[in-house]
Amino acid sequence: MAASRKKSKQSQVTTILLVGVIILGGYYMFTGNDPLGLFTEVVTPTPAGQIETPLALPPTPVPQVDTAAKSDWWEVYFADWQNKNDPDNYAGTIEEEIIKKIDAAQESIHIASFEFDLTPVADALIRAHDRGVDIRWVTDDEHGLEADEEPGHGQFEMLEDEGIEIRDDQRGALMHNKFWIFDREIVWTGSTNITKNGIFKQDNNVIVIHSPALAEIYEREFDEMWNGEFGPRSTSTIEDQSVTVHGTDIHVLFSAEDEAMDYILPYLANAESSIRFMAFSFTYDNMEDVITDRFENGVDVAGVFEKVGSSTVYSELGDMYCSKMKVRRDGNGGFLHHKVVIVDERIVITGSLNFSDNANDSNDENVIIVDNADIAKLYLEEFERVWEVANDVEPGKFDCEE
Repeated sequence: MAASRKKSKQSQVTTILLVGVIILGGYYMFTGNDPLGLFTEVVTPTPAGQIETPLALPPTPVPQVDTAAKSDWWEVYFADWQNKNDPDNYAGTIEEEIIKKIDAAQESIHIASFEFDLTPVADALIRAHDRGVDIRWVTDDEHGLEADEEPGHGQFEMLEDEGIEIRDDQRGALMHNKFWIFDREIVWTGSTNITKNGIFKQDNNVIVIHSPALAEIYEREFDEMWNGEFGPRSTSTIEDQSVTVHGTDIHVLFSAEDEAMDYILPYLANAESSIRFMAFSFTYDNMEDVITDRFENGVDVAGVFEKVGSSTVYSELGDMYCSKMKVRRDGNGGFLHHKVVIVDERIVITGSLNFSDNANDSNDENVIIVDNADIAKLYLEEFERVWEVANDVEPGKFDCEE
């Protein structure tokens, strides 16, 4: 008898629930409102480069940050491979921004840039040339003019066919810069190659400074390379490579002539509260030593390494991991291509210089050091985005001696 009453009660509850669902369903159909969330599918977007797996837990939400920000004298941009990864649609990307700069130029565009394969940018440069803008480009021999003969390239040939002169370094080390100077007033630099991979597949940054005084520093370096001075034998003007723009101190370093790491390391050694870094290549022992010292003295250190480069025995990842620092390996399906350090939430160090002996001693590189908390905030937001999609170091990857 008790079992019969229990079954009858369950039947009544089921009937009531069914009627309730029918009523709520009718309400949803007529109003579009779903107060209990019974009829609305929750969709978690799958980041680009990940394969959506049925029954898998949804990925951890990635912090959404602006990929562009600017003031009246500076601009900062980040590549957004998760959301803007179609080279056929460059709206809202770094490519669109550089085309705007090209189209606005009135007198000159002087370029020192490692690689190039973007036809819309070539078209914009040809438009500028046709209206009388002085355009000159210094590039790498192997990765610049020689690579222009490969499938998907040919953009340098487009420029040369229109009378735009291009010169390369004609040497084994790299002309690895990524800087552009517009009308001797605006400097564009950072880690971004003007390529499909650089803008649509990798983690990269651009910083733009509106300052004729800063532009003149970069023009001197450009002229040296244009006239055949490359590498450690180039003329160093390190004593004249600092400016103050609207109260912000900016210092510029050029490798190999300036021995850039000798000037970067003191910024790290003087860190009082935090160091954050994102590194495509980090094999420079002295840099790791300085960061380790600050970590052991209470400075909060965290960094993300590019996954491929950090697998080598030369990478500093193993030592930092074994020292118990917060370090991860990039989760991007392409490359983490940043060369960035942020010190004390105020000082940003960025440019084309990887943290390696070759970059410091042999290549042509540039570094810009900016002491500005507003700019640093943007780079810290980018760090947090990169950190969230990065991966912890696999247990057992490194043999840490106790």
